Amino acid sequence: MTSETSGAPIILRGGRVIDPSSGHDGVGDVILDGGRVIAVEPEAASAYAKRPGAQVIEARGLVVAPGLVDLHVHLREPGHEYKEDIASGSRAAAAGGFTSICCMPNTQPPNDCRAVTDLIVRRAREAAVVRIYPVGAISQGLKGEALAEMGEMKDAGIVAVSDDGRPVMNAALMRRALEYARTFGLPVVQHCEDLDLAAEGVMNEGPVATRAGLRGQPSAAESVMVARDLELLAWTGGRYHVAHVSTVAAVRMVREAKRRGLQVTCEVTPQHLTLTDAACAGYDTDTKCAPPLRGQADLEALREALADGTIDCIATDHAPHAAQEKQLEFDHAAFGMIGLETALGLGLRLVDEKVLDLPTLIARFTVGAARVFDLPAGTLANGAAADVVVFDPAAEWTIEPATFRSKSKNSPFAGLTARGRVMLTIVGGKVVYRRESAGG
Repeated sequence: MTSETSGAPIILRGGRVIDPSSGHDGVGDVILDGGRVIAVEPEAASAYAKRPGAQVIEARGLVVAPGLVDLHVHLREPGHEYKEDIASGSRAAAAGGFTSICCMPNTQPPNDCRAVTDLIVRRAREAAVVRIYPVGAISQGLKGEALAEMGEMKDAGIVAVSDDGRPVMNAALMRRALEYARTFGLPVVQHCEDLDLAAEGVMNEGPVATRAGLRGQPSAAESVMVARDLELLAWTGGRYHVAHVSTVAAVRMVREAKRRGLQVTCEVTPQHLTLTDAACAGYDTDTKCAPPLRGQADLEALREALADGTIDCIATDHAPHAAQEKQLEFDHAAFGMIGLETALGLGLRLVDEKVLDLPTLIARFTVGAARVFDLPAGTLANGAAADVVVFDPAAEWTIEPATFRSKSKNSPFAGLTARGRVMLTIVGGKVVYRRESAGG
């Protein structure tokens, strides 16, 4: 990884430029100057290339797109820096092509007040190579008992509220959260899991869990919570976002709610688009995540919903854990897997399999995500921040977690051959990640 500052123009020359925010898709040049996108025009490139210090980076055969946006990342700082911190997580993001990421509030202490938000914003300014947007807690201490002070956190920089891996079980509190967040224009993000139905299940309920002798969590644990919250949303108004949707029934309810005009959005993870609960049969604890990997019918429904726009975006739910937290019996291992450095490669498999085309995939990684939280990202429009990813859609590589920039290595995709490799990541006109073969 290299880090370079460009005080002069950068011309990304001759790549396939895909900007879903404008519908642009064609071979051309992208010109960056002063930390902004100046033009996506071949005619203007020659004039900028003559300016002193200009960098001309050959992008022929590569895709040039807005920097990727991830709404769901665990950076573990403050409190659990042995797993990940803002510096290491942001480097992992840059290597994966992400230029804007949203960090969840389940830190220690939780991000439930202005002081913690201020700390995260300051540390991001000091140590991050990509843009960091904090998500604040819904409730004090993530306990689900009393609302956190959303207004103060909003002033400090949060872009949404969530209790993350702890669902808001109290319906009255969720009602108040929707009402209160609405006054600040904040989306409410819910980890949809009825804890009583989930009953401490460690994987999806079904034949695989039965054969493996593991406690199963029924898919209804997710859909019951989605149904409850959509009823509350219809009552209160506001904005509601379903984190890591994973079931047929939940997708169906979100689709219908959108038809009714409710302000509901949802995200899906690469792992839920790629793996089923069959991956858990070998007791690999890196496959243990929340929500759990589901069945084949769920996977197919998620793919269909991603293609038709019911699912707004792909989010990694990057959840780093130290080896000692994963190298345990399946029942006792931590939930979660890392995903920032594998997301694009896994997403491009959907293009290979004709689930969706490349511009649609890029849309779900960029403008689709940015719109959910109103982020100033995901576009190559003139004057936009010069946040860009350049990737080789044909490059094949073997996923090797040991080489990742993340502090943690808990990925179930080790050894998998992926297609599509990030070559260059630019944030605000600064090259924050470059592979040697990226050209230039």
